[in-house]
Amino acid sequence: MQSLFEILMLLLDVLWFFIIAHVIMSWLINFQVLNTRQQFVAQIWYGLNRIMEPIYAPIRRVIPPMGGIDLAPLVALIGVYAVRIILANNAAAFY
Repeated sequence: MQSLFEILMLLLDVLWFFIIAHVIMSWLINFQVLNTRQQFVAQIWYGLNRIMEPIYAPIRRVIPPMGGIDLAPLVALIGVYAVRIILANNAAAFY
């Protein structure tokens, strides 16, 4: 059971990384540091959007629009961190 706990924590770490990478890349694209007309950048952006959109979509349905500010990544990060805390506090159930 300990391996299940570690796998869940690893998946949450990977999700955390994808959310941070998506946010940073969106900033770089919006500030025109990265250009989506470059094939490599476009492929990474498309891939990150395909991974993150199923997570962000339910959050965006609940949170009202904030005038151009997307709070879905922030809520997703808080959710991932909350799940990590819950798993860590209940780690004894996995041993």
